[in-house]
Amino acid sequence: MKASRFPSITTGLVLAFFYLPIGVLIVNSFNASRFGTTWQGFTFKWYERLLAREDLWMALGNSLKIATLASVGAMILGTCAALALHRYQSRLQTAHNLLVTVPLVLPEILMGMSLLLLFVSISQPLSLVTVTIAHVTFCVSYVTLVVLARLQDFDFQVVDAARDLGASPWQAFRKIVMPLLSPGILAGGLLAFTLSIDDFVVTFFVKGPGADTLPVVIYSMIKKSREFPVINALSTLLLIVTFIAVWGAQRLTEKKA
Repeated sequence: MKASRFPSITTGLVLAFFYLPIGVLIVNSFNASRFGTTWQGFTFKWYERLLAREDLWMALGNSLKIATLASVGAMILGTCAALALHRYQSRLQTAHNLLVTVPLVLPEILMGMSLLLLFVSISQPLSLVTVTIAHVTFCVSYVTLVVLARLQDFDFQVVDAARDLGASPWQAFRKIVMPLLSPGILAGGLLAFTLSIDDFVVTFFVKGPGADTLPVVIYSMIKKSREFPVINALSTLLLIVTFIAVWGAQRLTEKKA
């Protein structure tokens, strides 16, 4: 019986639907035409104008600062949460597991509004600090799940052997557990970095004056700027960084032979 080609054709159409617009965006970043409706020649002028936009580079600096701090905070809290969920089984841990997974399905607009109300109720001025705290709240869940998946195949007999040989609980954790978990922790950190640097909805609610991130500035440029191809050039660079981060996270989570 001949195998059906329908699954492969469907998969190809879905992939084309997802990635064809991205390919058009990348091509138009090198198009000399301002509007991108027709091809008027190959050029790097939009990348040159991108280098001259100080507001974009300032927003990029804010995004990198927030993403780095959010990734570090999420890696610390997410690793602790994953260890607690894996080690202890109780009703409290069931509630803990629910609280960890809820941010994955919670609408971003609802999360942004709730965090805004929280900061207003405690009289916390909106700034880069509030944006960082907000990013940590939704990045923790992703890091927790990645580290928890790593713990499913973890052989704790190695830790018991280290304890039998005289290692203290802290020495066993520092020299055995952390090195073995580090690929999963770094993979979760890279995923958190990607999610943080691309976030717009939550950031839009909790940002303050002078705390604009790159997605917020891009949104403003789309509404007001006439140099739309500059956005294409910037988006192309962001795509490259995002794909590298995702590829790195995938490589870190692969099992070694």
